[in-house]
Amino acid sequence: MPVEPEPSRWQLDLSQAQPEEDLVGVGADLEPGTLLRAYRAGLFPMGLGRHGRGPIGWWSPDPRGVLLPSDLKVSRSLRKSCRRFEVRVDTAFTDVMRACADPGRDGRWITPAVVRAYTALHELGWAHSIETWQDGELVGGLYGLAVGGLFAGESMFHHATDASKVALVALAERVFADGDPDRVIDVQWSTPHLQSLGVTEIPREEYVARLDRALALPLPAAFA
Repeated sequence: MPVEPEPSRWQLDLSQAQPEEDLVGVGADLEPGTLLRAYRAGLFPMGLGRHGRGPIGWWSPDPRGVLLPSDLKVSRSLRKSCRRFEVRVDTAFTDVMRACADPGRDGRWITPAVVRAYTALHELGWAHSIETWQDGELVGGLYGLAVGGLFAGESMFHHATDASKVALVALAERVFADGDPDRVIDVQWSTPHLQSLGVTEIPREEYVARLDRALALPLPAAFA
């Protein structure tokens, strides 16, 4: 089971959040206790400066992109792609993070400090990677935090067609395995790529209500 870190000295909540404004606060740190407090409150960090440097911003998108148990969409072609990859869990966590941080893509905000912070959470049992492998090579995957019935997705990558989509399908199959309708995968912001898999947008208020219910659930078996 995950190890609870030292409590954060920072107060992170949504008391100052304004409707339809995604940035809630600036500052604090990336200690494990701070990150966990943030996710439990509906927040996540992302640097404000160029390439993720500079002050830490704490974000709570309004609306929020989520994947819910009844909404996963898997096309026939994607089902075929799922058979082309081997899926592994937590065998190459830091490699997945570094691939997501590739300076040639949108993951430029994933700085070395962010990699260290989430690797620490991984070592404590909170952060996880879903990986897609082909011929013994890591070709896609995603990482995020599992807290109760919440999986807070952070980033994904692919070096082969459909490799990241297959990772998300595999994640959903594991998070939603018990059929509990209160489980939720948070993707932060919705994109056309994610919408094709069933991701929808909900108001922040609804997300917080769903978050409260999700946090009360046990971890999925895949992460427990």
